[in-house]
Amino acid sequence: MASPNSAQLTALYEQQHRWLRSWLFRQLDCSQRAADLMQDTFMRLLLTEDVLEVREPRPFLAKVARSVLSNHYRRARLEKAYLQALQDDPQALVPDLATQLILFETLVQLDEALSQLDVPVRQAFLWSQLDGLSHGEIAERLGISIATVKRHIVKAGARCLMIASPASACSEPAWS
Repeated sequence: MASPNSAQLTALYEQQHRWLRSWLFRQLDCSQRAADLMQDTFMRLLLTEDVLEVREPRPFLAKVARSVLSNHYRRARLEKAYLQALQDDPQALVPDLATQLILFETLVQLDEALSQLDVPVRQAFLWSQLDGLSHGEIAERLGISIATVKRHIVKAGARCLMIASPASACSEPAWS
């Protein structure tokens, strides 16, 4: 049975998909990417559990599309940095294409997970893991206690572990 949202979303799509694709084309200057992001925008709405009340469809769609567009640009920046890092490594260390794709998708998921954390939590974790700073150095930079730094790092690490094993995070243990 179709939900009230799906009927409303179908009507919204039928009435506004051309406008949204044109709006995205003006932002991107690429018809294929505009079409992809238009579909991503409607997919985001389809997957939402919130009841949609759309009084002004174009401003509403533009707001959702801006978020999709922001994610697109963020992913593009991450991909560029990832490809640059691969290029900077000696050829012997560059993994095969399938492994590169898996690594990149994992990197995107980790980036998304970390972006949802408060800035000090994310910063403490990244300084610890990427820059090798001690808890004391991080505490000094952030103006917080070492105990708080430790809590921040554990919180961010736990978020990353949920990405690494999403099925196990929500399911019963195998031994039960």
